[in-house]
Amino acid sequence: MSLSQIFERTVSDVAHDPSFSGIEFVSQSARRQAGTTVLHVMIDREGGVDLKLCEQVASAVNARLEPAGETYTLEVESAGLNRPLTKAGDYERFSGRTVKVVTTLLIEGGKTHRGVLGGVQGTNVILHTGTGRLPLPLAVIKSANLEYDIRTDLKREKKERKSHA
Repeated sequence: MSLSQIFERTVSDVAHDPSFSGIEFVSQSARRQAGTTVLHVMIDREGGVDLKLCEQVASAVNARLEPAGETYTLEVESAGLNRPLTKAGDYERFSGRTVKVVTTLLIEGGKTHRGVLGGVQGTNVILHTGTGRLPLPLAVIKSANLEYDIRTDLKREKKERKSHA
């Protein structure tokens, strides 16, 4: 079994470990670089990710990979403010947030689209742009990321505080 395959299984095991409940493993990858294998894990959780959590995940992954006996570099990072949307469920979960979506095909004259995410309808991601509602087929989305805007977040936080009061 290759290091990449062992790594995939290891990340799955760590993701299902009860001590890491509440943590989302957004993505993982393995690539060859300069004579070694670089293993990359991106994590997220409600309230954000700190260095301590990255270290805990790295330690758990390293402990499980040690028996493989191969040389590698492990990178564990937070999904960050401009978090990538990698699964269909992400488009529902982050509905109402500002996003940037890049498609593989031209849609309405462009491949890069910005707007407010309106969830998923059938096989389309709905994006509300300045010109109206734009359905984007999931099959042609090359990449999608949240776009962090401090003003929008402050407004949302203020609205949430009012609703809890």
